[in-house]
Amino acid sequence: MSDVAGRVVVVTGAGSGIGRALVLALAAEGARLAISDVDTAGLEETARRARDLGAEVKADHLDVTQREKVLEYAEQVAAHFGAVHQVYNNAGIAYHGDLERTEFKDIERVMDVDFWGVVNGTKAFLPYLIASGDGHLINVSSLFGLLSIPGQAAYNSAKFAVRGFTEAVRQEMLVARHPVQVTCVHPGGIKTAIARNAAVPDGDDQATFAEFFDRKLARTTPEDAAKTILAGVRKNKARVLVGADAKLLDAFVRVAGPAYQRVVATVTSRVVPKG
Repeated sequence: MSDVAGRVVVVTGAGSGIGRALVLALAAEGARLAISDVDTAGLEETARRARDLGAEVKADHLDVTQREKVLEYAEQVAAHFGAVHQVYNNAGIAYHGDLERTEFKDIERVMDVDFWGVVNGTKAFLPYLIASGDGHLINVSSLFGLLSIPGQAAYNSAKFAVRGFTEAVRQEMLVARHPVQVTCVHPGGIKTAIARNAAVPDGDDQATFAEFFDRKLARTTPEDAAKTILAGVRKNKARVLVGADAKLLDAFVRVAGPAYQRVVATVTSRVVPKG
């Protein structure tokens, strides 16, 4: 039997990409699933495929930036299933653009979804994870929560914040001796639609950035990413690096220290297309 068989697992951002791959892998292992997204069509397709694998699925439209809705959703999930054992705070958006040309609203939008969405999901579900007696919180950061690059000030800010937040929560669970494991996930370039859906400053060519990401940076499939994440969760890892690029660049930053910034700036100026 799988270690998640019969357990209640929550996945946000389940309509595509890593979220969908996680749902389908968990469904194949017998998990009972509460999945959500703002993309109703994508969510319905994920739910259909999970049910085809024999999973019990509760699928709901959810905007993770709406705190009261997230709190209500957590109550509804707990009432529906009777318990919550794992939560994957995976929903996220991307933005690419130099800070000089980025509007405050663009930064706020990324922070609202990528950081506050994780905070909302964590706060809403943490009491149920503790009550389960064997909970696990999994928050998705990014390779860009380990190092910064030009054009990603907003995204870097959100993903570094997720990392700091999650590491603090893990320590608090240890101090309080609560029965909750906490894992922070750092995917590298994953073959998803996130770059194609990324916002850019007015006047920039979004397609150019998306093509560069898909052609040069997206090396890992969502299915392989899900396998890596689930393997790390089974081992109760504090940090899961997804993809060879994440592992390589994490090691580079550790060795180079702050000097990595000049190297990354130089490489970026030569290889990343301008908007």
